[in-house]
Amino acid sequence: MLRWYDHVGAMSVLNKSVLVLNQNYEPLHVCNVRRAVVLVARGKAEVIDRLDRAKALLRTVGDEFDVPTVIRMVYFIRRPRPVMRLSRREVFNRDRFMCQYCGRRTALKDLTLDHVMPRFRGGSHSWENLVSACRGCNHRKAGRTPREARMKLRNQPRRPRVTAANLFGQYLESQPGWAPFIPGAERVLSGD
Repeated sequence: MLRWYDHVGAMSVLNKSVLVLNQNYEPLHVCNVRRAVVLVARGKAEVIDRLDRAKALLRTVGDEFDVPTVIRMVYFIRRPRPVMRLSRREVFNRDRFMCQYCGRRTALKDLTLDHVMPRFRGGSHSWENLVSACRGCNHRKAGRTPREARMKLRNQPRRPRVTAANLFGQYLESQPGWAPFIPGAERVLSGD
């Protein structure tokens, strides 16, 4: 049985995120500390990076474990190519939180999704038909095409390429120690 000793609280650290790398150091996915410790204890993974021992330590009846932040699988995991999920947040990320009509960067709460070809006119709910729009532009465009509304799209909407930075970039703000293991992390951290 694992007992947790830290300065924050018993369950908070066991549920922290851990980056899981494939045998070739390619980012695979993210799990919690509890799962990572089980993988390491069973010999399926090795610890690559850990929390400072002074801050956190896992103790069992007969052993102590460092708290991992990055682990690497000891064998290669074959998996299908990841696909970007179509969601409001991912469309905003693709468009860099910028209105695709007027070009203004705006707060998340002021961004809306716009169907370039309105749905009631046969437009699909797909990467190629969705863009970020500020409230004013979306209201101005209404149920028309950009051409009918005399508005020009800054960028043609398209399905984003799946990269490690796209998949794991959301964690980098809270886990800056993962940056060396995620290709393209510098671009995400700098906001480009």
